[in-house]
Amino acid sequence: MASRADIIQSFDPSGVGLDNGNFCGLPFDYDTAGIILLGVPWEVTVSYHAGTAAGPEAVRKASPQLDLYDLDYPDGWQQGLYMPPPPAWIQSLNDELRPVATQIIDATEQGLDLMADTHLTAQLERVNEGCERVNQWLYATVQQAITDGKQVGAIGGDHSVPLGLIRALAEHHNGFGILHIDAHADLRQAYQGFPYSHASIMNQVIALPQMTRLVQVGIRDISHGEVTTIQQSAGRIQTHYDSRLKEQRFAGIPWRDLCHQIIEPLPQQVYISFDVDGLDPKLCPHTGTPVPGGLELEEAFALLREVVRSDRQIIGFDVSEVGNGEWDGNVGARIVYKLCNLLGRSQAPP
Repeated sequence: MASRADIIQSFDPSGVGLDNGNFCGLPFDYDTAGIILLGVPWEVTVSYHAGTAAGPEAVRKASPQLDLYDLDYPDGWQQGLYMPPPPAWIQSLNDELRPVATQIIDATEQGLDLMADTHLTAQLERVNEGCERVNQWLYATVQQAITDGKQVGAIGGDHSVPLGLIRALAEHHNGFGILHIDAHADLRQAYQGFPYSHASIMNQVIALPQMTRLVQVGIRDISHGEVTTIQQSAGRIQTHYDSRLKEQRFAGIPWRDLCHQIIEPLPQQVYISFDVDGLDPKLCPHTGTPVPGGLELEEAFALLREVVRSDRQIIGFDVSEVGNGEWDGNVGARIVYKLCNLLGRSQAPP
């Protein structure tokens, strides 16, 4: 069987991107890859636009169009990237439970008490059990990958997707932080009855004692309760609102200086959670919950680059809420590739 070194020797990174089913058309498989990209086609609890369950496939399909030379890590592709097909049962369960969750979402939007309706209560339990099943699958899959010496990134799907990945990493890393790019704080508790909602992912994450600092960037749609959670966190959650960042930019403060301020509280090991609705919606217009404003793609990359330049180590990442449009897949693929390369650069010897 060919080794990674054999594959690198025989592969032309300047050639045409192959339609071989793998991310960027690269020739690696699970055994020869150093980074495993787990697509999770899941969007059961989305509360606005559907379509992000198709995001992982949109990313994979667009990725062979990317040129592989990256100024941040020219030979980053040599790490070996592999994106296995997701288990068919996840898509099937998503398609089965999405209409069920829609009934519950509609009921909450009408102000109905879910606990007063036995049918809705049963349906809610069914959805929550399905979400937990996906979380457990991702957790177990990541644990195996870590045992096999792999790094892992997740591609959603909605932003509830990476919980299993973060839980698995928490068992291998004490005192890590999360850099969270998003339009939303995602700190709601059991939003619309769903504890595993895309709007509740960071509420789940802050329950992990190993996660010492959550730094949020680009937030511009937030509830009173989430603001209270941030204010009562004693600095464990630090939120950089999009409007405040733009005010500072308008006042002449360079973005790189702001990036230094943003990452300063992060510990040595950092997980990146990148919800694409943190970007200007023109970049991913079919994302699940678009909000006006946000970061340009190179602003986000500059921020991530400063994490690496500060000698911090990226331990994993997710890219979530990519929509089912061709352009969304193109942008999402570029984010995934950049994060793979920055992860590798952060862990490479000096």
